Amino acid sequence: MKPIPGTQPKPSDAAPLVTPTELRRRWRAGEEVALLDVREEGPYSLAHPFFAVSLPLSQIELRVLDLIPRLGAPIAVYDDGEGYAERAAKRISALGYTDVSILDGGLGAYRTVGEVFRDVNVPSKAFGELVEAIRHTPSLSANEVKALIETEPDLVVLDARRFEEYRTMSIPRGVSVPGGELAFRAREIAPAPGTTIIVNCAGRTRSIIGAQSLINAGLPNKIFALRNGTIGWTLAGHAVERGRTDRFLQRPEATYSATRASAAQWAERVGVPVLDRSTFDRFLAQANERTLYLLDVRTPEEYERGHPPGFASAPGGQLVQATDEWIAVRGSRLVLFDDDGVRARMAASWLIQMGWEAHVVGPDVIEATEAGTRPPRRPVPPTSGGAIDVAELIANRDNWTVIDLARSPAYAAGHIPGAHFVLASRFSEDLPRLPGERAIVLTSADGDEAMFALADATASTQRKVVVLKGGTRAWTGSNQPLERDRHS
Repeated sequence: MKPIPGTQPKPSDAAPLVTPTELRRRWRAGEEVALLDVREEGPYSLAHPFFAVSLPLSQIELRVLDLIPRLGAPIAVYDDGEGYAERAAKRISALGYTDVSILDGGLGAYRTVGEVFRDVNVPSKAFGELVEAIRHTPSLSANEVKALIETEPDLVVLDARRFEEYRTMSIPRGVSVPGGELAFRAREIAPAPGTTIIVNCAGRTRSIIGAQSLINAGLPNKIFALRNGTIGWTLAGHAVERGRTDRFLQRPEATYSATRASAAQWAERVGVPVLDRSTFDRFLAQANERTLYLLDVRTPEEYERGHPPGFASAPGGQLVQATDEWIAVRGSRLVLFDDDGVRARMAASWLIQMGWEAHVVGPDVIEATEAGTRPPRRPVPPTSGGAIDVAELIANRDNWTVIDLARSPAYAAGHIPGAHFVLASRFSEDLPRLPGERAIVLTSADGDEAMFALADATASTQRKVVVLKGGTRAWTGSNQPLERDRHS
């Protein structure tokens, strides 16, 4: 591999090194580069560079093709001395990526030239704090909101989180309107200018961005963010409601013209480019030289009913809140689609202020001709190696030790009874410590991660290792029970 500027070659077939200083220069210059932290998300959340994206070693084949759609995009990987980076570079290169380097000295070396940050989705959360500081987004404490809820009849509470989060826990009078839908639907929900609007989320960012979105969209109402979201609400000792399903999914009618005009006016003020067909075609033609993300910012339900070819589902509120879950390449180009002229413009207006090159396109240029969900882009799992189905596992349960490769929260939420929690990145340390001598069955959500991990598992133990066909999903699909909150 020919070293690119700012990298140093390594011996044999190892990936070249890129210095932390060169990495930061590329960010400042707006050049394309993806920085991948290949540790597990727990260590990543404790310390990482500002623009680093979490992609654990064991998740590479499952997620990298969507996170980095262009095989020629410059990629740098790092760890904190665990030895994952070189393994990750080889696996990424094996998928066809041609510009993969390792951050020289890893996280420790980066600390000497730049700051490291705690938490996940740091760029989006930091941006939310910046918006509040500059725009002085109005907010109320949990106690103030509770008093309004109890005494003010002309008030609506709009929950800007994903519907699944809302259904788990919500504050009284809350209605699920995910953040990317707020500017599109709020006028229809609260048509009277005297109605007070409270926007809440789990913590802070989506409340701030949601409330400010409504202000930017020109709503005349009194608009407030719930300070510190449902976390602040519960810390103040207030009760939450569970299992609510109140949603507003109807497309606006009476207020649509005003909503679209306001969104267009705001987008023009921010400088959101609207694509015509020739420009969109040019972007597609350039996708091998410039990384291009095609994102449908409508609701998942609308996306499933029909979306433009090649577009991924990225609901606008979540896209702004957690940009690094869809986009890994800094300096790339984004094209956002909606069919209403509101949601893509509002999402793009935030992304542009966050430093992204974001464009919008509508149904006058491209048609939503594909239905259904778009499965993650993944390489074909290897077919060599053993596999058993659920029936065989049930019939011979005493002969197998089950290893679940799910992330820790998913494992705690439900796993095959008796399964051990083991990270694929730690096979060499953890598999030899397993009690007993029974053969091992690897399982993961749908079986793909287990299949990709089979070779590493086989190399880490003397035991026989096979994969459960279809993974834990096949187990539950066969009406088998799950066990919860068991620790290995």
